[in-house]
Amino acid sequence: MSNKGNKFIKGAAVLGIAGVVIKLLGAVFRIPLTNWIGDDGMSYYGFAYSIYGALLVLSTAGIPVAISRMVSERIAVGEYRNAHKVFKVATALLFGIGIFSFAVCFVGGEAITKVLGNPDAAMAVKAISPALLFVPLFSAFRGYFQGRQNMNPTAISEITEQLIRVIFGLYLAYKLMDMGLKEAAAGASFGASAGSVAGLLIIVGIYFLNRRTIHRKIDLNNQAVEETAVILRKIVAIAVPIIIGSEIMPIMTLIDTGLIMTRLQATGWSYAEAKSLYGLLSGFCNSLIAFPQVFTQAVAVSLVPAVAAAFKVKDSRGVQTNINLGYRVTMIMAFPCAFGIFSLAEPILLLLYPAQKASAVAAVPTLMIMAISVVFLAITQTSVGVLQSIGKQNLPVINLAVGCVGKVIVTFILVGIHDVNIKGAAIGTMLAYIVALVLNNRAVKHYTGVKFDYDLTYVRPCIAAALMGVCAFAAHKLLVGFLGNSIATLLAIMTGAAVYGVLIFVLKAITVEEVAAMPGGSKLQKIIRKFVK
Repeated sequence: MSNKGNKFIKGAAVLGIAGVVIKLLGAVFRIPLTNWIGDDGMSYYGFAYSIYGALLVLSTAGIPVAISRMVSERIAVGEYRNAHKVFKVATALLFGIGIFSFAVCFVGGEAITKVLGNPDAAMAVKAISPALLFVPLFSAFRGYFQGRQNMNPTAISEITEQLIRVIFGLYLAYKLMDMGLKEAAAGASFGASAGSVAGLLIIVGIYFLNRRTIHRKIDLNNQAVEETAVILRKIVAIAVPIIIGSEIMPIMTLIDTGLIMTRLQATGWSYAEAKSLYGLLSGFCNSLIAFPQVFTQAVAVSLVPAVAAAFKVKDSRGVQTNINLGYRVTMIMAFPCAFGIFSLAEPILLLLYPAQKASAVAAVPTLMIMAISVVFLAITQTSVGVLQSIGKQNLPVINLAVGCVGKVIVTFILVGIHDVNIKGAAIGTMLAYIVALVLNNRAVKHYTGVKFDYDLTYVRPCIAAALMGVCAFAAHKLLVGFLGNSIATLLAIMTGAAVYGVLIFVLKAITVEEVAAMPGGSKLQKIIRKFVK
């Protein structure tokens, strides 16, 4: 395997592992916090986080991608000085955005919460506002290192950020509980601010440890320096469509909420029944389906600088290699997630929600539909990464918007059918991803000339995952009678993982050499070679 492929796989693996750790830490945080401050306290905390997330999109959705792509392009042609100037200009821009976002939340926190109908959340909003100042700066360094195809600083700093967030957030929430729920929620929210400072300090520290190496090439580089205004325009041109695109699905989710509730009640469901059905989708299914995205998003992030660098120097072989590898790695991860969730939908839901068995069982058909959509979402994310890397960042926005229009129409029709009900919304979401990926893939082929190996990319991982799903389902059926659902489900998942791990090598969906490119891959390679020739 080429060094380019090595870098890409290693980067995706590093970000994927970091994503899993961050998700686990998030669960460690939310479970005790919910038990301590209850629904009322969580409403203040959740409200603050929703405002925080909306403002954070400005600095984290598009600009780091722009930095990553622009830095990788300039490094590819030896323009190290200009690559570093992109980083400096973007840092200044993000610092300005950070000051604005911080001021909005800290100064206007009380006014915002009053207007939006939750004035008791004002303290939590103010407590989280410092994070809006530091996270944008953190994002600038993240984008710079990603552009250099070094994902380690991002992973280390993000894990540190989450760890400090959990420690500080839980400590302050516990200490402030006696003062009241508003104060406890504010303490939990401040955890994000403490975490952002820690994450920034770590990544800045890593930068200064590598500063001599970075500047050695800059000092030897005498090419003409790009004007600040030109760089700024390019950053904005790349970032704005991505920011808009990242807001499409959240907006559609908001529309979904009103549409689903209205249509359910129009077909005879009461308000309470409609609310319960919507809860199956939003509470039981969405959080579970979000987990596989940790891996697929890691691939998309790693793909941008790898493809951008090859595309910049017209290295068609490098472009082909990285795109094909990106899709393959995505499918190798997406198919087992989809088949695993599909085959063990009921056992997994009962494992996670033992106190709400009736609702968990009711959510099974919806979750099974959404499990299938994992594959389509994964392909969509990968295609978006490719198009962003070659300067076609406008297309995914348009294509997703088209998909979302289709989603609204299908959701309106299907949710209005009494027996289909909430499952219609899941089908509508799946349709949106299918439309987006078809349009995106056509654009990828058109602008890159890539030729996909459908057998290697889709067929072999799909066969391996399908057999895995059958084995996992059978294992659960055999074990649940005398071990109970919880242990049987965990053992079934482990069985499925083992079966899939063997099959992808037996079917040659991935090679032993490609495994060596992963973190710790050389040790894993030696173990695999004992079983697979």
